[in-house]
Amino acid sequence: MPIIIGYLVSLVCVFGVFILHGGNIGVVLKALPFEMATIGGAALGAFVINNQPKVLKATMKGLSGLFKGSKYTKARYLELMAMLYEILQKARKEGLMAIEGDVEAPHESELFKKFPNVGTDHHVVEFTTDYLRMMVSGNLNAHEIEALMDNEIETHHQEAHAPVAAMARLAGGLPAFGIVAAVLGVVNTMGSVGQPPAVLGGMVGSALVGTFLGILLAYAFVEPLGGLMEQKADDAAKELLCIKCTLLASMQGYNPATAIEFGRKVLFSTERPSFLELEEYVRKK
Repeated sequence: MPIIIGYLVSLVCVFGVFILHGGNIGVVLKALPFEMATIGGAALGAFVINNQPKVLKATMKGLSGLFKGSKYTKARYLELMAMLYEILQKARKEGLMAIEGDVEAPHESELFKKFPNVGTDHHVVEFTTDYLRMMVSGNLNAHEIEALMDNEIETHHQEAHAPVAAMARLAGGLPAFGIVAAVLGVVNTMGSVGQPPAVLGGMVGSALVGTFLGILLAYAFVEPLGGLMEQKADDAAKELLCIKCTLLASMQGYNPATAIEFGRKVLFSTERPSFLELEEYVRKK
């Protein structure tokens, strides 16, 4: 809904002011299909050439996710930290080997099933169980695991930002494709130089619509989508960082209640639960 509202505000302000200022919207509407076909077709072709299939697929998936609300809410983070608390508490009371079954078969684990949102999320479960497995094996120390976590989070960051970069390149190219459409319109106008001034004026106006559309599409439509995709990617990385800080704190000897406090502190302030909210939620669980 915010995306649709933003687009409507942009269109109303741009075209509404143009009409109120005495502009002839008919010229724009007449040229619109042809200019859109030229600019959109050229941009789409360049977009396909410029990106690997995996990036194209990730971009389409990312675009579809923009029209849904963010799943990274305070409620989700509360559930995540409660799950980590329970895992670490079980390991503290019964020993690390007690969670081996949960780690090896998380989809069959009653512990993970208690947390339906994060306990069934592929990225959360895989990231958590991979490093719990290393903790159980005892072959790596906290510094080595931290370096490995950083590398994995960096890889996740690169993958998540590949569609963002693709959208940024597309936005950067749209004004140029608008100029291409405008130049073709001018060429067409020059071929009709014997026409009456009123006709030539309309043709020149139609040509300039190409430049206008290229800039409008770039900065009012495509680039904002890329910015929103980037913010959502940062939210996803923040969840992994929360898990990282919690597990590392546990490896360094902190009790589960303190370990999840390490994880809570790295969350964005808008979604971060307070200390008392987290304590109460964990106690209820």
